[in-house]
Amino acid sequence: MYPEIVDIPQGELADVVKRLKRIEGQIGGIVRMIEDGRDCSAVVTQLAAASKALSKAGFAVVSTGMRYCSTNEDGETRDVDLRELERLFLSLA
Repeated sequence: MYPEIVDIPQGELADVVKRLKRIEGQIGGIVRMIEDGRDCSAVVTQLAAASKALSKAGFAVVSTGMRYCSTNEDGETRDVDLRELERLFLSLA
């Protein structure tokens, strides 16, 4: 689908995984709210919070990737495809 920019070590994204699991629970709560016929404004408020949290998780993945794609294994700076990074950031907007 998309060209691979960099492999991010899985441990570096542990906080993002925790955040996504929290969002997953939040989405489940929103589904229950809808099924229970809860007030529309409460549902929308929770949807907005989940959306913002998901955006933050996406930005965290991209920023972590930027750190890893800007250096090689020896710690030396390497060229980065800035257009691809910009595309990734904009895809979260």
